[in-house]
Amino acid sequence: MATTTFSGPVVSNNGFDTGTLASPLVVTTAQNVNAAFATTSATTGDTRLSYNKLTFTSTGSGETLRAFSVVTGTAAATAGTINGAHISLEVDGASATISGAANAIRATLGGSDATPGGTLAVIQLDTNYSVNASLPATASFIRVTDSGANGGEIPLLMNIETSPATTCAPTASSVTTVSKAIKVMIAGTVYYVPAYATFS
Repeated sequence: MATTTFSGPVVSNNGFDTGTLASPLVVTTAQNVNAAFATTSATTGDTRLSYNKLTFTSTGSGETLRAFSVVTGTAAATAGTINGAHISLEVDGASATISGAANAIRATLGGSDATPGGTLAVIQLDTNYSVNASLPATASFIRVTDSGANGGEIPLLMNIETSPATTCAPTASSVTTVSKAIKVMIAGTVYYVPAYATFS
């Protein structure tokens, strides 16, 4: 694929497109269709390789970022994976350390409106099937894995800090009858986490 080099910033008042829905760009070998590589030696402030901000001023809806992977082939992801989005953070090198916080993904819900209304969540886990699909017994909303050569490095499934713990994990001394059970799979075996309707 030929490349074009620009010596300064490139600005478009109508956005940038790669192919169209009717005539998409055709790729026949594994590659990064769009790529950006950079390093930063900044000692203060935040460096971002990409920054996008969309402000909704009326009754419409949408997203600032939309990633959409579609599978139409047979036996896709042979010896690999297909993801709608893959976001990683690595700490590489013997001298690399973190003095603050480092997160592979950070999702934040906030604002200055004290009564925003609506149905709000920091993360929504969703499905979108138009047919009565028969999924594998291992299908889940959340899957925890180790992809590296070493496993078991993360000691906790969840770490709730002090401030949210006051509402997300209130102190309890006794519970009543189990009302529901949350179905989970651990190391290939199904277990049920009890859920109580009340506590004291």
